[in-house]
Amino acid sequence: MSTDRPRRVRGEDRLFIVGVVGRAGSGKSTVTRALADDGAEVFDADQIGHEITDHDPEVRAALVEEYGPEIYRFDGSLDRSRVAEQVFSDRAARKRLDHLVHPRILARITERGRELRRAGWQGVVVIDAALMLEWGLERGVDAVIAVVAPEAMQVERLVKARGWTADEAQRRLSVQRTNEAFAAAADVTLDNTGTPEDLARAAREAVSRLIAGLDPAARPKGETC
Repeated sequence: MSTDRPRRVRGEDRLFIVGVVGRAGSGKSTVTRALADDGAEVFDADQIGHEITDHDPEVRAALVEEYGPEIYRFDGSLDRSRVAEQVFSDRAARKRLDHLVHPRILARITERGRELRRAGWQGVVVIDAALMLEWGLERGVDAVIAVVAPEAMQVERLVKARGWTADEAQRRLSVQRTNEAFAAAADVTLDNTGTPEDLARAAREAVSRLIAGLDPAARPKGETC
């Protein structure tokens, strides 16, 4: 593992913690699902964020004060599309939202890790967090996997999966790190230009080699990421 990317000091907790990073539409969810299917515990920052905005009383009160009671739907869930419209056009509003929610996400990720250790759980833990590098979470993992794809493919996937227009997808991508920046911060990079099955297989193989302490770039002839 590269010494110019600080990682956590391996202890006796018998966990192998993997951070998954990449732009929207790159295929991070495919990687996470593949590892979860193999028994990994997954900490999904987006899911945790949804739990917080939907159920944390202090957060709900702050968001109602900021946006009005109609920001929550009849089922109690936050109308995230309306919030997104506001924060992507108002930097101050985005900072207020980040300041409100991000520390709580980090606290829950930390606590879930402690719960696994207290329970004596052993195995792979996956942290899927779009802002992992901004939060400095990469320093607390054993390895970082970046998932990359051409922007045209990212846009196509986001339009299909999230119902965004191509312009909206490109606007969202424009405020994210580049593929190159994610790759530079990672221990291994997976190029998602093949099938989902190709990506899942490459993810499993990369994690196996990382756990074994092998260089994922030193692949047998004929294998690809």
